[in-house]
Amino acid sequence: MAIIVPFKAVRPTRDKVCLVTCRSYEEYVNAELAAQLDFNPLSFLHILKPAYTNQETVSFEKRYRQVHQKYQEFKNEIILVKDNKPAIYIHKIVTKTHSFTGIIVGTSVEDYRNNVIKKHEDILAFRVQLLKDYMKYAEFNTEPVLMTYPDNKTIENWIYNCTQKLADFEFSTTKKEIHYLWKIEDSLEISWLQNIFDKTESLYIADGHHRTEALKLLSEENKDPENTAKDYILSYLISENNVKIYEFNRLVKDLNGFSKEDFIKELAKNFIIENKHKQPFQPSEKHQFGMYLDNDFYSLILRKENKVFETALESLDTQILYKKVLLPLLGIEDLRNDERIEYISGKQSILEVKQKIDQGEFEVGFILFPSNIAEIKALADNNLIMPPKSTYIEPKFRSGLVIYEL
Repeated sequence: MAIIVPFKAVRPTRDKVCLVTCRSYEEYVNAELAAQLDFNPLSFLHILKPAYTNQETVSFEKRYRQVHQKYQEFKNEIILVKDNKPAIYIHKIVTKTHSFTGIIVGTSVEDYRNNVIKKHEDILAFRVQLLKDYMKYAEFNTEPVLMTYPDNKTIENWIYNCTQKLADFEFSTTKKEIHYLWKIEDSLEISWLQNIFDKTESLYIADGHHRTEALKLLSEENKDPENTAKDYILSYLISENNVKIYEFNRLVKDLNGFSKEDFIKELAKNFIIENKHKQPFQPSEKHQFGMYLDNDFYSLILRKENKVFETALESLDTQILYKKVLLPLLGIEDLRNDERIEYISGKQSILEVKQKIDQGEFEVGFILFPSNIAEIKALADNNLIMPPKSTYIEPKFRSGLVIYEL
């Protein structure tokens, strides 16, 4: 049984929303970031900026308090305004190639503790601690955790009917996305939706594992029984078939002492190999891999005798590549920290893999077939953890659109 709650969001005023909201801070190159900060005084980046500047001289706590102070200034200047009634919010994102529609609500930290909200990724303790401290002192969260729920025709029809009305927000971004937001504050509708999710057995975290864990720690630290805001997680709930899952392709700087010929001979023990020469090759199914080495593309198909798996993790393509190639042949044990390996999201063309290798920084690249939602759920249901950089999942959200105060 999944608990969802409405909340009083803080949002930009309708006339300023397209100027306030921004992408995640890390997505901006330096020149673009400087331009936003210099020429757009309404950008939410001005709130986020103190958390990332002067890191050598200013303590984390002081920077995070500066975030809170700047946030309060935006509220005082009526750039951001808090809704009068608790509500839930429908958010639709239309990109060049996809359309995503989900529901922004609070989900329960207790559900996360009890594994009603399930995870499939590992977390880094230091990153969780930083996020927890950030939200503790900033006193807000504006990056919802992306969670999936099973396809539900009743919810789909309800969302369709709600989105036929004029949106509270409708704006475009410089990335040529269109964003829509509808506020639902009718108490009967909210209760009806809560009742539906009360019958939902599990929610699955698609993106936001560190943030979820940080909010759990924040809730456990809370000594104020009157403050129930810390008991809930700002979440974007989306039907499991509405998410878009991309792979992360792998680039490795050397062959760990192998010659090209010997490396291919070793690969042939576990894979059927076909040289595609100059023809770019993208896998079309599970257990099939692309490889780019010495100006040629290759197809690697896992041999039939190797397709005996005891767990969902063992059948995962990223795990197969790790266990059959990266660890035993290339000597890469730590996928997260080894400096010899880098990752390129499947949103980018495989020609990016070719280009980086042709430039000489890397020697070999591996192109994977993306995981699917069934694999993610199977791992989560069995308390198994995906290898790092297994999935790049959309939608991604804009900071400053819907803010949950802690």
